[in-house]
Amino acid sequence: MLTKYIQAAMHQAKYKILSDDDSFYGEIAGFQGVWANRDTLETCREELAEVLEEWILLRVSRNLPLPIVDGIELSIKEVA
Repeated sequence: MLTKYIQAAMHQAKYKILSDDDSFYGEIAGFQGVWANRDTLETCREELAEVLEEWILLRVSRNLPLPIVDGIELSIKEVA
């Protein structure tokens, strides 16, 4: 489920070329603070995926909610 969640979020990523240095900037709407900036589109995508994974782990570790993406909801369930 985590892999599907990450893939769904990455499909919503938007990229643009920055005019000042021709680098690529990527971000995912609804994921505040998840962005990347690299020289090539591929390295920008790779970094964005890494940032997204770290962001998810941070939020899970602090029991913070995660956005629902394409109907996929990640949540922490307490086990007795």
